[in-house]
Amino acid sequence: MDSIALAAATALVGAMATNAWQQVSVAVVAWWRRAHPGQADAVSADLKVLRVQVLAVRERGDEVAERALADSWRLQLQRLLEENPALTPGLRRLLDEHLSCGVPPDEQPRVGQMILNARARGQARQYIAGRDMNIAES
Repeated sequence: MDSIALAAATALVGAMATNAWQQVSVAVVAWWRRAHPGQADAVSADLKVLRVQVLAVRERGDEVAERALADSWRLQLQRLLEENPALTPGLRRLLDEHLSCGVPPDEQPRVGQMILNARARGQARQYIAGRDMNIAES
């Protein structure tokens, strides 16, 4: 459940800086309205604020602040899924059909889910990374 919330939040924040932000916002509000009709208008207003924040942090090149915005939305989505796990397939559809589509291709690897497994025996070494890795051995 946590991975879908993380992927959706990351994609949402990424999409807010694209031309597709309005369509993404409409899709998120529609999904939220099905889950909690009384909160949909507040979520719509929050998404407008999010867009302004994302554009500001992107302009400054502040990746830490952008991750913090995604984390904030991840927590909101996670709470919603914990309250009602039946919403998970709908969030997955929202991610696949609307959120990921709004993210530029060069940022899409940050959005998906990655599962890495490894086993080592004896003197074996393993190096696993979800992104960049630098190994300096003497």
